[in-house]
Amino acid sequence: MRIFSIILACIFSLTVAADPVQQTKGTFVDKFRQLEEQLPTPNVYRTGSGAPGHEYWQQQVDYSIKVTLDENERRITGSQSVEYQNNSPDTLTYLWLQMDQNRFSKHSDAVAGMNGGRGNPDRMTYSALEYIARTETQDWGFNVTRVQSGGRDLRFAMSDTMMRLDLPEPLAPGESFSFEIDWWYNIVEAKIMGARGGYEPYERDGNDVYFISQWFPRLAAYTDLKGWEHKQFIGTGEFTLEFGDYDVEITVPADHIVGSTGELQNPRDVLTREQRSRLDEARTSDRPIFIVTQEEALENEKERATDTKTWKFSAENVRDFAFGSSRKFVWDAMGVEMPDSGRVVMAMSLYPDEAMPLWDKYSTHAVAHTLETYSRYSFEYPYPVAWSVNGPIGGGMEYPMITSNGPRPVIEEKDGKEIRTYTKRAKYGLISVVIHEIGHIYFPMIVNSDERNWAWMDEGLNSFVQSISEREWEAFYPSRYGHPNRAIPYMVSPNQTPIMTQSDSIIGYFPNAYTKPAVALNILRETVMGRELFDFAFKEFSNRWKFKRPYPADFFRTMEDASAKDLDWFWRGWFYTTDHVDIALKGVTHARISDGDPEIENQFKRDEAAKEKSYVAETRNRTENLSQRINRFPELVDFYNENDDFIVTDKMRKAYQGKLSGLKGWEKELLKFGHELYFIDFENIGGLVMPLVLKVTFEDGTTEDVRVPAEIWRANAKEVTKLLVRKKKIVSVELDPYLETADADMSNNAWPAKAATSRVELFKRRPGRNLMREAMDDQQPAETESEG
Repeated sequence: MRIFSIILACIFSLTVAADPVQQTKGTFVDKFRQLEEQLPTPNVYRTGSGAPGHEYWQQQVDYSIKVTLDENERRITGSQSVEYQNNSPDTLTYLWLQMDQNRFSKHSDAVAGMNGGRGNPDRMTYSALEYIARTETQDWGFNVTRVQSGGRDLRFAMSDTMMRLDLPEPLAPGESFSFEIDWWYNIVEAKIMGARGGYEPYERDGNDVYFISQWFPRLAAYTDLKGWEHKQFIGTGEFTLEFGDYDVEITVPADHIVGSTGELQNPRDVLTREQRSRLDEARTSDRPIFIVTQEEALENEKERATDTKTWKFSAENVRDFAFGSSRKFVWDAMGVEMPDSGRVVMAMSLYPDEAMPLWDKYSTHAVAHTLETYSRYSFEYPYPVAWSVNGPIGGGMEYPMITSNGPRPVIEEKDGKEIRTYTKRAKYGLISVVIHEIGHIYFPMIVNSDERNWAWMDEGLNSFVQSISEREWEAFYPSRYGHPNRAIPYMVSPNQTPIMTQSDSIIGYFPNAYTKPAVALNILRETVMGRELFDFAFKEFSNRWKFKRPYPADFFRTMEDASAKDLDWFWRGWFYTTDHVDIALKGVTHARISDGDPEIENQFKRDEAAKEKSYVAETRNRTENLSQRINRFPELVDFYNENDDFIVTDKMRKAYQGKLSGLKGWEKELLKFGHELYFIDFENIGGLVMPLVLKVTFEDGTTEDVRVPAEIWRANAKEVTKLLVRKKKIVSVELDPYLETADADMSNNAWPAKAATSRVELFKRRPGRNLMREAMDDQQPAETESEG
């Protein structure tokens, strides 16, 4: 018997082994999975709270530069001394310098990698061909003529837009190294070359406006997270640099006006007594004062000076340096008192006559407004000046203390008179671009994020604060940012990448780096966290990382650390995926508590049955009064004909009383709960989990706003049901009534469903082209002339 049992067991085990193991694959996706496994591990340099660690470090680089602008050759020549302080724990054997002007060399990756600007094989834009022609036929990029330290030549090597400088001896932690470098390059025409700086020629008077940026060999950043930040500059990803002190001498034609990073050190050498007096007056003025008037600027345009002047500027704790220069410049200025310290910052603008009447009315006011608003939402502006320059760049660009901005009025000739007007778009475009670019002095010129890798950390954060600043300019400001609906076209597009994409690889740069993160942060502020918690956390991040280098993890962690909000679901969905928001209100079920009393419950069932629609044949039979057999033969009628399915029997009544006897007092009270119960079903179509913002309307006409946190989706990210218990009957429910969540399809957001509205335009079909008739019209004048 034992042997038989063993054999039987073996046979059974073989049978089981012969069958394949049946496995299932789960479909659950955890939208609330924590990000810690993806973020860098906290350490002594960067903490888990998002703050700099107790051993945080960054390098310092100080510059002394002498530069000459040759207007005739459109060339810039410079000589600079650099002191590099190694604050890292690492020993360095070489340094990397950014040589951004090499981007325009025909051998650069940026030029060699161009696709020709052709949308199809038969078409090419004028600008694309002009760009290619200039890169092929002219000499662009740095020409380095000397690199020395202590009178000794240093070895260096070019790698496209980067230059490696080999150190004569290893640079140990805590040590510094000084060297000198001489160079020159030909200045590009900014609009033709798509540059962030350069010159703009004015045919009317033969003068140029210069905005000189990314113009000198600059030390690349060396960081705790990545070592050397030396991705090549191909045009999209901008830059990150080290903070330092600058002393810069700028030699330009004597009739030029110069605006620059830093404070002017020699005003008596370059400004007239009248200009210095006006500048002093502007410091205490709450409205712009002209330092150089329109009339004076027009007079300067008439003749070119043959001599030069040297403007000397000094700047402390900045990560870069730029300047604007032209004889065409009008200059206005006003003082802005900082809210905490009472310091006065000079808000100033430079612009040619062609920028009036738009720039003189709005530019400096926009600078002042930005300083006031950004200082409230982040930190007090720390520098002495802030410039807005109407330079050669079509849009805008930012550097420490100085920006270049584009919009201008329209100048027309009519009946021999010049007429100047500006469009609504130009007006708000100027105000917005000034706010945006001056805002960039905060992000990333002070909060020193890595633009070349994470464009959203400066463009997105800045666009978000810009949207707040714009709403404080006027109530219904036509802002491009912030409104959730602005992000929808990009978020539903097949041509998109996550926000967390390296800057040069982004598809749809503007909506990805600017619009979507600005919308995300507005939603975080208005809907997810609330203004009080968000504003405190955002200000904490700004102050923690001013004059330091944050990475995305530092922002994510600080926002959570300062608010006690788990936001990993938000960062994951909005920043790491291309999901969009489309939550549908699928239906509503109205219910009441059933107490089990058969008298009540059966009558309810009887009433519900009466409401059911009849089959069409049954309805017609009743209306046609068809003769029925039981009416002709009454003896066929029995108990079931005289009673429906909902009669109440004594057995039911006794069962109900038995149920009540087994309940406690508080349980019996619940059976009498007379409130209305509404089960509201939602479906997540777009993939992004979001809070449910509901507007509930009752039968008496009153309304109630209901806000359900995103955590309702934690167990099921596809479908959820929310129960509302109310004393009054609900007649309608609307999802996202205030356009808070960027819901891509509002047609499925209401119960009962709302009818779509539209307007139908009538039109007539146009006749096809009649080439014969066109040819006859062309011949008509010639025939008339011959007849004469």
